Amino acid sequence: MIPRHITVDAANPYQLATFWSQATGWPVSADDAPGDNEVLVEAPAPVPGLLFIGVPEGKTVKNRVHLDWVPDERTRDEEVDRLVALGATVHEDHRTPDGPGWVTLRDPEGNEFCIERSAAERAE
Repeated sequence: MIPRHITVDAANPYQLATFWSQATGWPVSADDAPGDNEVLVEAPAPVPGLLFIGVPEGKTVKNRVHLDWVPDERTRDEEVDRLVALGATVHEDHRTPDGPGWVTLRDPEGNEFCIERSAAERAE
């Protein structure tokens, strides 16, 4: 068994998918458009896509599951700055003065996710 999608409830699926498309560099499916109730961000195989489904209720508590991301083209701190510029907000900062640690961010609808150090930073 392999995962096909990671599904996220959303107030505005297309808007949230657009944020994640910009964050990941993966495209929003050509089959999807603003106003659709299901919007897919297509990941490169074999990575599962991100599927955003419209729901009537808003997010009220901490996610039970969240994604930890590792930048592949930037440092952790550069990636955090880029994502904040796209609309994410810093929720908890777990960086330490000597370099290790991670940052927990929230996407535009409040879903938590973490940015860890890049492989190059961990190798140092």
